[in-house]
Amino acid sequence: MIPAYVDLSEASGLLVALLPEVFLTGWVLLLLLVVAWQHRSAEDQQLVGRLSLAGLVVTLALVILYWLRGPEPEGLELMIALDGFRYATAAVFLIGAILAVAISMHYLRRESILVPEYYLLILLATIGMMFMGGGADLVVIFLGLELMSVAVYVLAGINRRSIFAAEAALKYFLLGAFASAFLLYGIALIYGATGTTNLTLVYVQISAMGLQTDVMLIAGIAMLLVGFGFKVAAVPFHMWTPDVYDGAPTPVTAFMAAAVKAAAFAALMRILVQALAPMDSVWTEAVWWLAAITMVVGNVIALAQRRLKRMLAYSSIGHAGYLLVAVTSGTDLGTAALLYYVLVYTLMTVGAFAILTVVGRGGERDTRIDDFNGLGSRRPWLAFAMTVFMLSLLGFPGTAGFIGKWYILSAAVQADQFKLAVVLVGASILSAGYYLPVIMAMYMKDPVSDTAHVETRAVGAVRWVIGVTAMLLLLFGVWPNAVLDLAKEEGRQLRPAVLVTVSR
Repeated sequence: MIPAYVDLSEASGLLVALLPEVFLTGWVLLLLLVVAWQHRSAEDQQLVGRLSLAGLVVTLALVILYWLRGPEPEGLELMIALDGFRYATAAVFLIGAILAVAISMHYLRRESILVPEYYLLILLATIGMMFMGGGADLVVIFLGLELMSVAVYVLAGINRRSIFAAEAALKYFLLGAFASAFLLYGIALIYGATGTTNLTLVYVQISAMGLQTDVMLIAGIAMLLVGFGFKVAAVPFHMWTPDVYDGAPTPVTAFMAAAVKAAAFAALMRILVQALAPMDSVWTEAVWWLAAITMVVGNVIALAQRRLKRMLAYSSIGHAGYLLVAVTSGTDLGTAALLYYVLVYTLMTVGAFAILTVVGRGGERDTRIDDFNGLGSRRPWLAFAMTVFMLSLLGFPGTAGFIGKWYILSAAVQADQFKLAVVLVGASILSAGYYLPVIMAMYMKDPVSDTAHVETRAVGAVRWVIGVTAMLLLLFGVWPNAVLDLAKEEGRQLRPAVLVTVSR
């Protein structure tokens, strides 16, 4: 039975608040025992994959249960938050992990990658993401980020037979460690200026002590933005993204592009809105420029790409710019827009990479847009699903991507950021130059050979991932109200109700 109020100052209350994370951690420990005994064959790896899926589904059910019951903290949220934003973001991370595990099961067997620990790393990364989205303290958020990052470093290089995977892991590790150093130094400076790392108390200290012009605090925010700039692949901190996404196994790339990016944005939004709202005059302009440059550079470079995996990597940089627009607004509507967009972005990104695993082979590095020629005549349902994903990424009306971009645009206009809204619209129009050629190749060009797409078949869980994600994108495109209303409600909960919290 979940209590209505939880005392987060006691170990028992903290255990209740962290039940989803504790369960998933315990599940990982059990799977470690399974892997220790059964790790020699592809069947053993499939067993670990199925057990990982089961653990993720049960954890998602626990998150939804907490979301519905809505327990509230007694007094101050010390280390972990109990709000709708935490549960909404945790649900997105878990959905991304479930989809990634599902498309990995056939992929690992086909590519002869026998590493059962692969699934445990996805689960560990997901636990880190949940702490990032639900942390009420800068230290907890940093620990969650490091848990996620270390697991994903290993995942990027999990295919030990590929020199490109080794290159991806090394680059990701070196630049990721560099970013973590900036982030940790920023946290230290914020602590030095305010005397606390608790998000609510940081807000209180800045407001009460008038620290809006404090040099140490401003330097800490700058370091924080640099660290998160690396994590979300914002320009000019994006250098690692194309090579890492290109060299990693495709399901890992999908996981990084969707869930890992969503976790970084959730943590950034929580810190800026919940702790650093009194400093909005400092960070708003910096994030404004990051958003504008990221949208333009990501989309312009994507236009020159002919290899689909690399094109989707630069596309993800452009989408990071769109999400930064939501962050820049700093409003409840911006938070709601971010929640909605990370959900639909997870669906359309994982769906597109799932089709890439079906069409391509050998890590999909050499899969070009021309390889999709004639897919519409040979595999019409796959071509239709890919069309949905491309149009949704473009922001075409009738898809969830359009609703998400419209929502972000509304947040920018509400915050009087009209120039940024114009840049967003222009960048979206520019993206048609690389999304539409994929659709044209599938329907308007002949297959490259008579045997093209003969073996192109979605089997097992991949078929369900492609079908369900495409269906949800169309559903949310014509009937978005329920998800939008939920995003609005949870977005409002993120802004700190300081007087209410402290008086408890």
